[in-house]
Amino acid sequence: MFNVSSSLVEEYAKKVAAVEFHGIVQRTALQKAAMLSASLGRDVLLKREDQQPVFSFKVRGAANKIGSLNMAQKKAGVITASAGNHAQGVALAAKRFQIRATIVMPRTTPEIKVNAVRAQGAEVVLFGDSFPEALQHALELQAKESMTFIHPYDDDEVIAGQGTIGKEILEDASYPIDAVFVPVGGGGLAAGVTAWIKHVRPHVKVFGVEPVGSDCLTQALVAGSRVKLPKVELFADGVAVAQVGEKPFKILREVLDGTILVSVDEICAAAWDVSGDTRTVPEPSGALAIAGLKKYLEGEGADGSGALVAIVSGANVDSDRVRYMAERISVGQKREILMSVTLPERPGAYREFCRLLNGHAITEFNYRYSSGDMAYVFVGLRVQNYAKDSGPILSRLRDNGFPVTDLTDNEVAKEHIRHMVGGRPPCPLKEVVYSFEFPEHPGALLAFLEKIQPSWNISLFHYRSHGASHGRVLMGLQVPHAERAQLRALLEGEEFNGRDETENPAYAQFLRETETLEEERERHVW
Repeated sequence: MFNVSSSLVEEYAKKVAAVEFHGIVQRTALQKAAMLSASLGRDVLLKREDQQPVFSFKVRGAANKIGSLNMAQKKAGVITASAGNHAQGVALAAKRFQIRATIVMPRTTPEIKVNAVRAQGAEVVLFGDSFPEALQHALELQAKESMTFIHPYDDDEVIAGQGTIGKEILEDASYPIDAVFVPVGGGGLAAGVTAWIKHVRPHVKVFGVEPVGSDCLTQALVAGSRVKLPKVELFADGVAVAQVGEKPFKILREVLDGTILVSVDEICAAAWDVSGDTRTVPEPSGALAIAGLKKYLEGEGADGSGALVAIVSGANVDSDRVRYMAERISVGQKREILMSVTLPERPGAYREFCRLLNGHAITEFNYRYSSGDMAYVFVGLRVQNYAKDSGPILSRLRDNGFPVTDLTDNEVAKEHIRHMVGGRPPCPLKEVVYSFEFPEHPGALLAFLEKIQPSWNISLFHYRSHGASHGRVLMGLQVPHAERAQLRALLEGEEFNGRDETENPAYAQFLRETETLEEERERHVW
């Protein structure tokens, strides 16, 4: 299927074989995940890159690149732009080589990550509210001071450094491997690992794993050339890249066996799987490969017999992110249904509803009395298997006079609505509702409010932090119809990555005022 003897693959394999880390990088464990293997019925091996000194694989590429510099380049120092693991990898490698390192980070970078870079002795420059702004500033400083820019993934020596992970996997595996799963952001890790494995053992499959909404490699493979995503899902911030690197794509388009897309919930469930076997919590991008491995076993991988390897790429995660991830584990494991149920406002209705659940445990029940004959209730229900159990449960409720809407895949419901039940306004507001991402830094709220027209009234605002550079907001605005194009341009642009949720059923059922048909028609034309 693949031309694995190509000169390009051979070239990168030679680079991987020649890598020298000068004692900076650790050889990490290839650990059997006993609990996960038992639950999946296949041997699952975890390549533990969270065991590196900076808890991420990124130090491999940084160390190899800096080690390849000549004396003049080392004397001038190195510079990069990063909000996370690449910054720490460059800082550590530069410290070990005793050369100057400057790291440009967005002002939105969480303080824990800034402090971690400074602790390695690097100079941190905070600039801009986004990575592209920080990158541009880093390139300007690099040109001005003649430093060497260390690219996080689009560099031959960085790719080769990351490729040593594939080399170690093949050397340390004690039994046959069917497939290796690699997280993909810019593609440097995937390119290096794939080049080595396809050069040495071309029959071993390699799959890149991407989050839904951050699938720049998948879209590039479909298009046949690199594409730039207009919007990027930020939850797995370690792989939140709009365009796959030029050098990695040349390799991956030739030898990668395919890509697998996974959801936020599947990533959170995979992180829990890893913690069960390792007693450590990977960051979202660190759990990405495990989520892809599990999805692979639901399809084409179900009939195989060899071991499956997933790269745990990093574990730089703070308490806010862990809290957020914990909310999503059960849904990601397909062991929870989230739904909106309509109950009549009469004594005994809740008891009747519970009887129809047929012994399934309620995990969440959000309700507040409101006027009228019916009440909307947000319910979480524990199940053994979502695909098998959800249909009969929902049908039984409907057949017995309890209208129900499945919200398990409704992102706004999981992110915001479950925390806001009972917030119906006392009168029609004629509002439009948006979900969007909000930069986390002092003054960001004021800067945002100054972009809101004085004639637009904020009627709803719910904010969730999940430990990254951007939090998530659900906002309602009262905006005249003639000005809504202006609102869309503001919130749906690159800065806020917004989405119109005015017709989202979870918002309509729990937060929007009760309307007559005439009022609903008026809302659509106001």
